[in-house]
Amino acid sequence: MTVTLLGVVGAGSMGSGIIEVAAKAGVAVLARDIDAAAISAGARRIDESLDAAVQRGKLDDRARDLARGRIEFTTDLADLARCELVIEAAPELLELKRSIFAALDEVLGPDAILATNTSSIPVIDIAMETGRPERVCGMHFFNPATVMKLVEVVATQRTAPEVVDAAAGFAEEVLGKRVVRCKDRAGFVVNALLVPFLCQAIAMFEAGHATAEDIDDAMKLGAGHPMGPLALCDLIGLDIMLWSAESLHAEYGERFLAPPPLLRRMVAAGQLGRKSGTGFYDY
Repeated sequence: MTVTLLGVVGAGSMGSGIIEVAAKAGVAVLARDIDAAAISAGARRIDESLDAAVQRGKLDDRARDLARGRIEFTTDLADLARCELVIEAAPELLELKRSIFAALDEVLGPDAILATNTSSIPVIDIAMETGRPERVCGMHFFNPATVMKLVEVVATQRTAPEVVDAAAGFAEEVLGKRVVRCKDRAGFVVNALLVPFLCQAIAMFEAGHATAEDIDDAMKLGAGHPMGPLALCDLIGLDIMLWSAESLHAEYGERFLAPPPLLRRMVAAGQLGRKSGTGFYDY
């Protein structure tokens, strides 16, 4: 599939990363967010990231300017009607994603592919809000999308094989990502393994086994991890951690998958990690 115009719904931390990756790869992008303030924040985030890439020598000025020129923004979902592929990168709230997909189904052409960037919600729960579940798949990018090489391409029971091939081909051949194809289960591959590990680190900290710094240092120096689990939770966002753990627990019902009480309290207190300025560490 040739994508002449990529639609991205949501210009937050994940969406802006996907937008930037596509624009740097030569793809025209139409990004939609809910209002002018959200668009301004997303555009600023992309501009700062592109400028930082120039400063690090990853881009030259011309490549940065060309990438910026490939990005347009809108608040009207109907403007995405021209897109061959739309990737939804809204918050991890099932009803929100369902409403977005129902609206996209009304405006997109019959051959368009709809993809969700959900990190843990079963894709079929979103796809069945459309009249074309065979054209819906998961395309799970990792944060920050400009750095992380992996995309999980998720096929539901209804996804057509050619749609999976098209999504995987776009991610690999155009965006330069490494694709892992997986079945539609909560957490897919990475988060089904990662989230329980991170929740165990939170529970260990809550129980007073060790300080946050010592837990993180133990996994970095003893297991060779590039980042400790609690620092990683702060990077991911504790609200996203909570949504992911709840999704896994709802899917499998295992007690060890339940979010630790401390995680719930920190999210309720607005201590979301890096994006709020405080989590297990202060930023």
